[in-house]
Amino acid sequence: MTPAHNCHDQLNLIKTRISKGIIGSEESIELLLIALLAQGHVLIEGEPGLGKSSLASALAKSIDASFARIQFTADLMPADILGYTMYRHEQQSFEFIRGPVFNNIILADEINRTSPRVQSALLEAMNEKQVSVDGVTHKLSKTFMVIATQNSLSSGGTFPLPDAQLDRFLISIPVSLPTEAQQKQIIRYHLNSDKKNELNNLISQQQVQDLQDQIAHVQVSENIIDYIVSLCTAIRQEALLEGSLSIRATLGLTKAVQATAFLDKRDAAYPEDVKRLLPYAFAHRLNYKKDASHNACFDFLQEVCKRVKVP
Repeated sequence: MTPAHNCHDQLNLIKTRISKGIIGSEESIELLLIALLAQGHVLIEGEPGLGKSSLASALAKSIDASFARIQFTADLMPADILGYTMYRHEQQSFEFIRGPVFNNIILADEINRTSPRVQSALLEAMNEKQVSVDGVTHKLSKTFMVIATQNSLSSGGTFPLPDAQLDRFLISIPVSLPTEAQQKQIIRYHLNSDKKNELNNLISQQQVQDLQDQIAHVQVSENIIDYIVSLCTAIRQEALLEGSLSIRATLGLTKAVQATAFLDKRDAAYPEDVKRLLPYAFAHRLNYKKDASHNACFDFLQEVCKRVKVP
C-alpha cells in the first residue's frame, strides 16, 4: 500500500495543476477529489461554455486510468453507453462488445440532452459498478466514476434528470461565470500554449484505490452521526420540499465527510465538515431549486445547518 503522505502530496499537486488551467475552480477541484476518494459520482451544473467539461477532463487526465467521454445527444441509445451483443458467424457464438462505460472515469457530457430512458442506462453502473446486457452481468472497475455535466433546463433541447438518476450522484457542483479578473487570467493562460499538457498521470490507479480504502479509517463519532440524522430529519420535514432524502443520500454525505477530513490530514470528522458538504451533497436531490445556480436550495440547506443544534 502506498504511504498516505505520498498520496496527499499527489492530491495537492493535482489541485495546484488544475487550478492553473481552470481559474477560480479551487473549491470545485476539491469537491471532485472528495467524490473520487469517497467512490462517488459528480454532477457539474451550469450554463454552456463555462468550463464544466474542462474541469471533468482535467481530473481524468491527472489519473493514470482509462477515460471515456460520452456526448449525450437526442439520438443516443443505451447500447452506445453499455455495449451490445454481436453474433460472430465464423465462431458461431455471441460476443459482448463493451461500451465506453467500461472505462475507469466517464465524462457524461451534457447528460440532460438525451431522454430519461437513455439517462437511466447508467443507473445500475453508478449504483452497483456493474451492467446487465441481454441477461448477463458484467463487472466494472473498482475505480469507476461518472462525472456528468448538465446544462440548465432553460437551455434548448434539455430533459430533466429522473429523481433516481440524481440520487446516484454523491455531489453536485454549480459552475457560474468567472469574475472579470478571473476571465482575464483565463485568456492569458490560453494565450500561453506552453502551459498545457501538465496533467498527465499525476497519480496512479493503485494510489487512488489505496486512498479510497484509507478513508474508511476516518472516525465518525456518535455525535456526528446524530447531527447528520437530525439535519436529514429537519430537511425532510420542510413543507416547501416536494421530495425527500434517501438513505443513500445520508450514507453518501457521511462518506464525503470522511473524505473531507482525510484530505485535511485528520483522523476524525468535525461538524464543520458536515456543514460544508451538506449543500453540495443534497442540493441536486431536492425539488426545491428554481434555477441552475442552486442559490435558493443552497440558502435553504445552509439555513437548516444553522437551525439544527450540533449535539
